[in-house]
Amino acid sequence: MSLFNVYPLFDITPVTAKDVYVFDEKNTKYLDLYGGHAVISIGHSHPKYVKNISEQVSKMGFYSNSIQNPLQTKLANKIEELSGCEGYELFLCNSGAEANENALKLASFHTGKKKIVAFKNGFHGRTSAAVAATDNAKIIAPLNAQQEVEILELGDLVGVEKTLAKNDVCAVIVEFIQGVGGLDESTTEFYEGLEALCKKYNTSFIADEVQSGFGRTGDFFAFQKHGVTPTIIPIAKGMGNGFPIGGILIHPSIKASFGLLGTTFGGNHLACVASSTVLEVIEEENLMENVKEISAYFVEKAKSLPKLKSLKGRGLMLGLEFDFPVAELRKKLIHEYKIFTGSAKNPNLLRILPSLTVKKEHIDVLFDALKSEL
Repeated sequence: MSLFNVYPLFDITPVTAKDVYVFDEKNTKYLDLYGGHAVISIGHSHPKYVKNISEQVSKMGFYSNSIQNPLQTKLANKIEELSGCEGYELFLCNSGAEANENALKLASFHTGKKKIVAFKNGFHGRTSAAVAATDNAKIIAPLNAQQEVEILELGDLVGVEKTLAKNDVCAVIVEFIQGVGGLDESTTEFYEGLEALCKKYNTSFIADEVQSGFGRTGDFFAFQKHGVTPTIIPIAKGMGNGFPIGGILIHPSIKASFGLLGTTFGGNHLACVASSTVLEVIEEENLMENVKEISAYFVEKAKSLPKLKSLKGRGLMLGLEFDFPVAELRKKLIHEYKIFTGSAKNPNLLRILPSLTVKKEHIDVLFDALKSEL
């Protein structure tokens, strides 16, 4: 049986990985500055991560959510402690798309309304409502297009209020730093305005932290720079360091009821141990401080880069925007310099999403390669 061919693939087959490096079947070493779409947060094959997951699977890997699972409570408490999001409750699922899908569904239950407001160049996943709220017509099937979504310019508070005033919007969903869309972000004034308008018109304020959460920006969540309080916070990617896990943090203004949300695999024993270990390593190794330090170093190095149009993003969620398409440059970085980087909807943007364990010497390798090519 052949694979259903939906991804263009580089001719590279990683078989082992350690921290910021991956190795192919020929033992060729590649510097991973993309982390599998911002998934690898504490480095590949971190010894504590390997140990904890191995020990857990030897005892119990999975059982359903019909029984007590103290590992879920432990994870919820640790997220609250490190994030500072006090009073929120946690619902666990398996992926970022699932997290956003449940966030939108919960918002609709809570408000009794069904329309969604999202923003240009936003990406929220490939499931029913999440993909309808994504600004990419190519991945929206006719079935998904039945969802009622208004996609506005990021920063357009006038447009938001005009739409919310019709009183049929259940949720405003926004990435505080856009991922696939190109690492654009708006102002504190805009995000504060969104929060105020959502409160005024009984609309849930969803902060999509699937890619930017778990310390990637130097804050635990990207929205925290702006001092706002979202109603629902979807999380995933870096949450499990490669183990599939997602979730939503739910503000106490939303009340739970039996049957409101559900999942088979969400919050299973292995997933909880994986995510709890990620949080422990982030804390023990001061990785959010490392993010800030390496980010500042990256920004300084970028100033001397030729042909650079702009530097986007924060922390270790960064984009180098050039005045030319970067597809060929990415290929050269992979095949000639053995460096993994990422692309974006913006064809001129090179995305950098390394493990939070990355060091200055790894950043030097990237910039030496870029200067050589440019």
